[in-house]
Amino acid sequence: MLDLLIIGGGPVGIATALEAKKKNLNYLVVEKGVLVNSIFHFPAYMRFFSTSEKLEIDNIPFTSTNPKPTRSEGLEYYRKVASGNQLKINLFEKVNSVEKQDGFYQINTSKSTYQAKNIAIATGFYGIPNLINVPGEDLPKVTHYYNDPHYYYGQKTIVVGASNSAADAALEIFRKGGDVTMVIRGEDIGERVKYWVRPDIKNRIAEGSIKAYFNANITEIRTDEVDIKLKNGKIKSLENDFVVALTGYRPNYDFLRKVGVKISQDEERLPYFNPKTMETNQKGIYLAGVICAGEFTHNLLIENSLIHAKKIVANIAK
Repeated sequence: MLDLLIIGGGPVGIATALEAKKKNLNYLVVEKGVLVNSIFHFPAYMRFFSTSEKLEIDNIPFTSTNPKPTRSEGLEYYRKVASGNQLKINLFEKVNSVEKQDGFYQINTSKSTYQAKNIAIATGFYGIPNLINVPGEDLPKVTHYYNDPHYYYGQKTIVVGASNSAADAALEIFRKGGDVTMVIRGEDIGERVKYWVRPDIKNRIAEGSIKAYFNANITEIRTDEVDIKLKNGKIKSLENDFVVALTGYRPNYDFLRKVGVKISQDEERLPYFNPKTMETNQKGIYLAGVICAGEFTHNLLIENSLIHAKKIVANIAK
């Protein structure tokens, strides 16, 4: 019988495991992919918005040669935290179901079955993309995840979105020799785009190096073309090789509902939890990390989510 089973091996899941170990709890982390799976799937040349000291877990030093640490530095750091503290983490093990029993939970995974008095769900939001729901979105040329700009060298690539990820992708692909067109639903590049990136992308658009259609939406994707609807209602067809649709991601609401967690019915879709303890409406089930933010994932970063680990373990240990 585990005191705590942690679903998700990201930074906050690791922090929760470290707190559980310090309190001598019998714990286990199960992660469906690799360690810090979301960070692993970030773009190859991504830099964190936060500085390294704000990403540190339990004051374990995170050294970086850059003001903003890179993805590879982040992967190295979290590997060292996990291995250096000999944390109990099972990778490539997906949770299939959680069943409430008399005084505990039974967790069925792709590899085993566990019993736990408490569960902490720290699954983030990066696993489920927001679809644009147009014909052709399922074509092989379309992706909702961006990795390396080299793939798009010499190709006509449409980047959908105006967020940090879309701006980064557009700039990187352009600078590695891709022909980039942005399709943006709003009137401008997002206000929350990193302060050193936003003027760069706006200037590249202004000079014509990157083409951009504002107040526009994709209506159909075909093998060698994409149709977009402009502000005046007209449909314009663009020659196209690839579509990188970076329209955001969302938490796994279906999983939360299956385990009985209440979710607000408004546009925020916030899961219910006690902010003092992180416990949900289901006794013994806790939430940690960005999953707590519902649709407004920008409100929570690694740096302001790590405190969730201490709250959860303190309440369980009490």
